[in-house]
Amino acid sequence: MNASTSSDNSTGTGGRSTGRSRRSDATRGAILAAARERFATDGYERATIRAIAKDARIDPSMVMRYFGSKEGLFAAAVALDLRLPDLGPAPRDEAGRTLVAHFLDLWEENEELTAVLRVGATNQAGAERMQGIFRDQLLPVTRRVCPDPEQVPARAALCAAQLLGLALTRYVLRLPAAVALTREELVAWLGPTVQRYLTAPSP
Repeated sequence: MNASTSSDNSTGTGGRSTGRSRRSDATRGAILAAARERFATDGYERATIRAIAKDARIDPSMVMRYFGSKEGLFAAAVALDLRLPDLGPAPRDEAGRTLVAHFLDLWEENEELTAVLRVGATNQAGAERMQGIFRDQLLPVTRRVCPDPEQVPARAALCAAQLLGLALTRYVLRLPAAVALTREELVAWLGPTVQRYLTAPSP
């Protein structure tokens, strides 16, 4: 009898714990989703914890409980994985096209990345966060194919300028001519340019 009671209590406690964990994850996800949208719409400076909490339908104190500050929330909201391909095994002369194609797929599929770009285009904190994302994730990829290790930072920066410029004109500013280009056309136009940044001899 005691063993049965103990087992029932254990199961009940575990169930309550799992339920709390799920609610916690759902609350955190709702806050992050609201924050990304609000940062993208209002910019970093004008977005407020109160407005984000209202969008997420929770009390503002919950935002502070989960993220500590507006800066902490922003950092969590833009902690993005670019899922960059490993260019090492691929043919070296296909690296540029591979990278451009990957980023096109990424921008098309990931609205969060576009939201972060909007913030980064108008706010210093957003710009620094975007710089960090590209620095930490694009540098190792560039290093795999760059002929001169000392030029890796400069070449990665040139690639980032090309890829971010494409995203800005096509997905944020939505310039009609940029939007009208097909994926195949963009890869054909930009692939050789990014390839040159990655592997061409230094000018």
